[in-house]
Amino acid sequence: MSGDAGSGEGRPLRAVIADDQALVRTGFRMILMADGIEVVGEAADGGEAVAAVRRTRPDVVLMDVRMPHMDGIEATRRIVAGGADDTRVLILTTYDLDQYVYAALTAGASGFLLKDVTPEHLVASVRLVRSGDALLAPAITRRLVERFARPAEAVPAVQGDLAELTPRELEVLRLLATGLSNAELADRLTLSPTTVKTHVARILSKLGLRDRVQAVVLAYESGLVSPGRAGG
Repeated sequence: MSGDAGSGEGRPLRAVIADDQALVRTGFRMILMADGIEVVGEAADGGEAVAAVRRTRPDVVLMDVRMPHMDGIEATRRIVAGGADDTRVLILTTYDLDQYVYAALTAGASGFLLKDVTPEHLVASVRLVRSGDALLAPAITRRLVERFARPAEAVPAVQGDLAELTPRELEVLRLLATGLSNAELADRLTLSPTTVKTHVARILSKLGLRDRVQAVVLAYESGLVSPGRAGG
């Protein structure tokens, strides 16, 4: 572990842990604090998580899906809708490819972790999400979307419109949804990595999306990419 808790803003990275099991919260808190990450709040249900975020404005929320009173999906939706633009939500789940995880991603989460994650992976994941990147590899997101995506008419409204994108940006988004990294995109399109990063940033800005995970979900739900036919 690095022990460098900086968030790039001259202060320690700050986290809130939301899980209805006290033992889980304690374990995660010990792991994060041992690496210099400040745990500024804990919550036993979704309502408490929303209140903790409003009170402390953390960088990252570790959010369980299944909690009493208000689940992690609704809590994520309220946190994102509440204007906590600098707060990233990292979903905790017991099951891989859980339909609840897909719902949380569409609600605005920036990725997910299985609860049996190693301490090193937990810390690295929290730091990655805080840096503005998406924890999920797009290929993993694609598996989720292909399994649980609904018809476009059933999808909640998304900011922005694909018509705002240039032909090149549409091409980048389509390839991004197939699971390609920035380096792979650069190679496929014969562009520099810096140019690819610029294209991705513009796509997110024009569509009002928080990160690559949301871009992949939108690519499927808008019909730009069809489940099962995205290619590799």
